[in-house]
Amino acid sequence: MDVVMIGAGYVGLTTGACLAELGHCVVCVDTDSMKVARLNRAEVPIYEPGLSELIRRHMMAGRLAFTHDLASAAPQADAIFIAVGTPSGDDGDIDLSYVKGAAAELAPLVKPGAVIVIKSTVVAGTARMIADLVAEIRGDSDVHVASNPEFLREGSAIGDFLEADRIVIGADDAHSADVLAELYAPLRKKGVPFVTTTTTNAELVKYAANAFLALKIGFINEVADLCEAADGDVAAVAEGIGLDRRIGRAFLDAGPGFGGSCFPKDTRAFAATGRRYRQPQALVETLIQRNEARKTKLAAKIIAQLGGKGGRVAVLGTAFKSNTDDVRDSAALTVIPALLDAGIAVVAHDPKARKATERLVPGALWRDCPYEAAKDADALVILTEWADYARLDLGRISGLMAGRSIVDCRNLFAPHEVTRHGLKYVSIGRRPATPTPRQKEKHPGAGAGNWTDIAAAPA
Repeated sequence: MDVVMIGAGYVGLTTGACLAELGHCVVCVDTDSMKVARLNRAEVPIYEPGLSELIRRHMMAGRLAFTHDLASAAPQADAIFIAVGTPSGDDGDIDLSYVKGAAAELAPLVKPGAVIVIKSTVVAGTARMIADLVAEIRGDSDVHVASNPEFLREGSAIGDFLEADRIVIGADDAHSADVLAELYAPLRKKGVPFVTTTTTNAELVKYAANAFLALKIGFINEVADLCEAADGDVAAVAEGIGLDRRIGRAFLDAGPGFGGSCFPKDTRAFAATGRRYRQPQALVETLIQRNEARKTKLAAKIIAQLGGKGGRVAVLGTAFKSNTDDVRDSAALTVIPALLDAGIAVVAHDPKARKATERLVPGALWRDCPYEAAKDADALVILTEWADYARLDLGRISGLMAGRSIVDCRNLFAPHEVTRHGLKYVSIGRRPATPTPRQKEKHPGAGAGNWTDIAAAPA
């Protein structure tokens, strides 16, 4: 099948490459001519495991191409995906101008019977509005509009596409449903569930799914706070409740609050949709507020480890999660400025997100490896769950640091693994763990006189 993908961002690139993997001929169109030129040299502008290799392979096979000329690509396409940005407004609602603009440009170009597929995350009623717009421009209803929301997680997007939990199709006519059923036939044959519903339902599925997952994260973070106060362990609690098949273990890892391109934006848009239809989504509204407050509270927790006396903090991880270079709404964007404002020197490391972070948060010093960042630090903070951080040599870290506190916002270590190296361990949903007197003697760090001060610092 001939496919055009409008938008060569994260969703467009990943979806286009994966559709080529299914055997379709895909042309990705983007208005950024410099990006298109880079892609035609097989230079992928984002980091996603396996994506560069997938793109190169299908470019060489002739199944994937890039252009900025929509007029040359669209007329022969059977399905045209719109995967452009839908940025948030001040009220949390999304801006559909890019979607409308793409549809308006596309409308006179496509052949009769083609299906325009909204891949961008959009609010309920968007596909029907786009269908009216296209029909008005063409003077005919011979082009169809469908919805096909994406459920790709950054860091595992290719697997999420090729081994999907489900494919959701929003189609208000039989022709659109048939075309998309044919498009996804290879995955359907593998047993991937294929859900066909109306366009409005499909649009709501996307937002409701992300809101629910974000609520699970928000819930376990609230439980973590309770565990800290009650001398509990959130990991044990999460395991106990996650074994219930009705609940499941996914998204029950306590941490610094959710970020990224989806959950913050989609929860705000879902809440705005509720307000528009006069059906306020009170749980989601509260979740949004609590998630932002959590990041500020975390910064205060880190500052408390230094006793409010300035100092030097090593921050490991600035991406919102591992295996991506995306820093949108990451905890680091709140924590690092708060530390700098408190007069604390910040030395940072992230294996993929340095450039993106530096553009948004100036003032931190950067190092090429976590051990260099830890040198002479009064406290070390882990914000992103990169696998390399979980394999850190804690003995080496202890010898490099000037202070004794590790604030692990991802619970990468068992407390005894940290304290046996003479370090104080402050994690999420567990009481702080401090070294025993014997451990303190073995790892005096900045000097025995500092131990009492650090141990007495608020958690």
